[in-house]
Amino acid sequence: MDQLIQKQFTIRAFKAEENHDLCDKFIEGHKRVLLSVGVEEVSSSSNSWKYEPNVYVIICESNDGEKVYGGVRVHVYNDQYVLPMVEATKEFDPSVADHIKNFSPAGTGEMCGLWNSIEVAGMGIGAVYLIRSAIAILTELNLKSLWALCSPFSARIAKNYSFLKYPHVGNYGTFYYPKIDLLATVCMVDDSESLKDGNREEVKKIFDLRRNLNVEKEENNRGRDLRINYKLQLNA
Repeated sequence: MDQLIQKQFTIRAFKAEENHDLCDKFIEGHKRVLLSVGVEEVSSSSNSWKYEPNVYVIICESNDGEKVYGGVRVHVYNDQYVLPMVEATKEFDPSVADHIKNFSPAGTGEMCGLWNSIEVAGMGIGAVYLIRSAIAILTELNLKSLWALCSPFSARIAKNYSFLKYPHVGNYGTFYYPKIDLLATVCMVDDSESLKDGNREEVKKIFDLRRNLNVEKEENNRGRDLRINYKLQLNA
């Protein structure tokens, strides 16, 4: 891949039902990543979400829009729609749905489907920039809290973004998912406005993005310099 393309990306947010072509690129990329780790299907990889009016997608793509390198989704809770986490854990602990519903009056949702391609491994596309973007748009979506079902690796990373283990479900917040030898932890951001439990440096960067959701930035993660064109303003 051309070095210039490797270092310049666009991160874009959009409502799923408004761009099925980009949703399909997300689905195909996510499927390849899951297959690479031996997972054929998970509840959150069901394609039906692209038709739901309460699902928002964030993708990392080449600046020419030809290639998608990663993505993540934010599903907004409502009484008529089952969040992917609830579907995934219902056989192990059906009370998860009630716990999530308790947070719904102030606005809640789920971050799921996080992936990045092997082509951008080590650049922080998934572990930094896509999660940062998802947290940045929570105030746009009027979500006070946000849930995620995290692997042990991603749970450690998620702490930077104010995600903490929610120990009141499963086995002190854990389930074997998406298969018996993989452990998942239920994590939650309980205050998206203050992000009081997050890494201070990371929280500052999220607040900077919220002040200007459409901005081009020079970024650096573990010595890797990138230029990212953020287009996170919804319906702009």
